[in-house]
Order: sequence, then structure tokens, then C-alpha cells
Amino acid sequence: MKRYYLAIDIGASSGRHILGHMEDGKMVLEEIYRFPNGMQKRDGEKVWDIEALFEAVLAGMKKCRELGKIPVSVGIDTWAVDFVLLDKDDQRIGNAVAYRDDRTKGMDEEVYRTVPEEELYASTGIQKQIFNSIYQLMAWKKKKPEQLEKAETLLMIPDYLNFLLSGVKAQEYTNATTTQLVNPETGDWNREMIQKLGYPEKIFLPIREPGTVIGHLKKEIREQVGFDCEIVLPATHDTGSAVVAVPSNEEHVLYISSGTWSLMGTELKEADCGTEAMQHNFTNEGGYNRKYRFLKNIMGLWMVQSVKKEIAEDLSFGTICEMASKCTIPSIVDANDDRFLAPENMTAEVQKACEESDQQIPQGIAEVAAVIYNSLAVCYAKTLKELEEQTGCRYRTIHIVGGGSNADDLNRLTAERTGRTVLAGPTEATAIGNLAVQMITGKECNDLKDARNCIFHSFEIKQYEP
Repeated sequence: MKRYYLAIDIGASSGRHILGHMEDGKMVLEEIYRFPNGMQKRDGEKVWDIEALFEAVLAGMKKCRELGKIPVSVGIDTWAVDFVLLDKDDQRIGNAVAYRDDRTKGMDEEVYRTVPEEELYASTGIQKQIFNSIYQLMAWKKKKPEQLEKAETLLMIPDYLNFLLSGVKAQEYTNATTTQLVNPETGDWNREMIQKLGYPEKIFLPIREPGTVIGHLKKEIREQVGFDCEIVLPATHDTGSAVVAVPSNEEHVLYISSGTWSLMGTELKEADCGTEAMQHNFTNEGGYNRKYRFLKNIMGLWMVQSVKKEIAEDLSFGTICEMASKCTIPSIVDANDDRFLAPENMTAEVQKACEESDQQIPQGIAEVAAVIYNSLAVCYAKTLKELEEQTGCRYRTIHIVGGGSNADDLNRLTAERTGRTVLAGPTEATAIGNLAVQMITGKECNDLKDARNCIFHSFEIKQYEP
């Protein structure tokens, strides 16, 4: 009898329910439900419609019942840094504010008045991004202190969804590290820093490891979806799950988790919280088995997604990529410039950046996309050089996993610009990594090494040479 595992993988623009099972030693996937996601304006803030997200979680679980494929466990992963606050009655306080909201503007300086930037990095190993949870909490403290005072619990987005399913409040490790409030040596909250910043210490729950079974569906949820199952914590940070799915057991592995963001890095046994790592803006996010994901956040395919929405909504990403591959426009922009984080119009911003640097201004979807793809590849090459200098390793191969591994032109450009072999795939890396952790917990795989070997033999991986 097949044992099914359910990965609920929620990204910034969409979510999906994917069932996985083992068959003849290979992992087999079946997408059974997909739903939209996106930020909305509410009360003057950019927020997530958390109620709609939870209804979508339940809708996909009901689909399992309809198909007669009942999972033995379910795991939820989402993006990082965003959270909700609960009061003493476990009711949500305020909105589930999204990381692209501008409430954190200037909050870095407020934090540095208490904890200088160099000390903050040395104590957490997390790169500065203005939307990190540490700055979101400062915004709450400065702008809505009465709400923060009522808070009894902080839950990251996937942990909150797990709470709604199970009634159990649990904080998972990989997502917790993205708050910039975790000590990389102990893997626990940096409570001294939390106290210094004046955040209520009681809201930070004990941290649980990926692979932990936190409980079962609560009674009313069982009645709604028509079954019960265990709730397993995968690496709840989607990049953490995607890195689990990197199909290599080499000691020194270089990856790009390519999607809305491009997360480029390697795995370390110990965090690198030194000055040079800080200057290069590398981060040490928590990984499965307490490895550190030493990586850099690069703007990623968010730029293409935005341009598609603005000027080519009817075209597929595959078509856009193919059109871009035929362009010869040489213009390059800094893909990691904050100007591309949340511009009013991405197309205009790319054109303006080219104009300001006296380069050819791209016209139309093909040329704009070509500039973005070329710029990303240049950024990857620069980051590769920094990584090799920082780690002392020479990486022969770059593994590109996630939805962006389908971007044929970007993969080709990456191989050309970096001078390295590119192995692209699997596409559904985040869901696969989510499932892999559940399958390790369920004794379908022995350990991470066994799971990665299984993934390598289960999914198509394309090779690109320089």
C-alpha cells in the first residue's frame, strides 16, 4: 500500500499541494491543488490575506480525501521573515503584514542605536535586509506599541498555519533564523539581544528542529477535511526545503534556489560571522541537520514576474525566455539594487537604470527580459567569485533548483558568465525538500544523504556547459 506525504508549499505569488510517495526506489510527485497568493492593501499596509491562505490549505487537503489518497503526514513551508502576533486568547493582533511593506523604512537605524550593525552581524550571522523580522518588530514597537504590548506569542507564517491546523504553537528552526534574532552557535534565541531591543521576551517560543512531529489535526479540522494525519515540521523556510532537494552529496556544493528570489550559496558546518562575510552581505541561515546555508539573496525572477504582469501578461514565462534569448542588447543593471525591490513599475525602473548608465534602453518584453536575465547571470558570476574567496573552495558545478531552473536562457547565460557547469533541476525543489524531510521522519529514507541520492535519480536534471 502506498504511503502518501503532503507538501503544502506556499510562495509569494502562489501555493500548491503536492502529494509524494515512493515507487521502485524513486520519489513520485502529484500536484493536486494550486491557488493564488499575493499582497493586498489593507489599513494602509501591504498584507497577506492569511484567512484566504488557510482556506486554500484546507481546500487542498479536502482534495486528498476526494482522491482517496490520505497522507500519513503534512508539512507546510512558506517564505521567510514575516510573522503574526497572538494575544493571550490566541487571537491574531493586527494584520499579517508583508515584507514589502514600507513600515520598516528607517528601522535599521533604530536597531543600530542599541545594537551596532557590526555587533548584530557577529551575533547572528544574518545579512542585512530592511524587511528582516528584527526591523519589522522595531516598526511595531515604534508605530504600534500598544499592539506589541498585548502580544503573548510570535509565530512565523508557516508556524501560524500549523497552529490553525493543530492547535499547537511551535517555532521551527530554519525560519526562526531569518528573524535575525537567533544565536548561530546555540541555535536558540539571542535573548540578550532581544532584551536590549526591548522586544517582549515571552513571545519567542522554544525552537523545534525540522523533522519534528508536532501533533495531529485538531478535531474540527479533521471533520472538515475528512481525515487525520501527523503534522511534521519540514524546513519551513522555503529556501531551506529547496536546499534539502539539491541533488548532490559532494562535500562542497554550490546552489542557486531560483524563483521569486535567487538564493545563491553553499552549506557550511559552522557559521561565518566575520567582517568580510558581512561586507559581502552573505547570510548564515539555518539549514536541515543544523548546517548553515551560507548564501546571498539576489533579486531573482521577481523582476521578470513584474515585467510580465506590466507589459506581457498573456505570454508564458517560457515564451518570454525564448524571446529574450534571441536579443543581442548588451545592457546590464545591478540586479541587487534596492530600486528593484518594490518599484511602482519594474519595466520603467529597468529602462531608467539603463538610461542613467548611458546604456541602450530596452524596448518591449523581449529586450527588457534579456537585460534582466543577463544582469542576473552577471550577478551570479560576481557572487561565485566572492563565495570562492570567502570559503577557499573552487566549485566545479552550480546546481540550479526551483522554478527558475526552467529558464533555459538564464541557465545558459549562467554557465557562460560563471565558466562552470550548470545542472538545472529539480523544478519543484521546495516541495521535494519538504517531502524528503517528511519521508526521513517516516523512515522512507534513512537520512539526508539517502534522500538526496533518491532525488538525483527521481527527477530530470539538465546540464549546461560554459
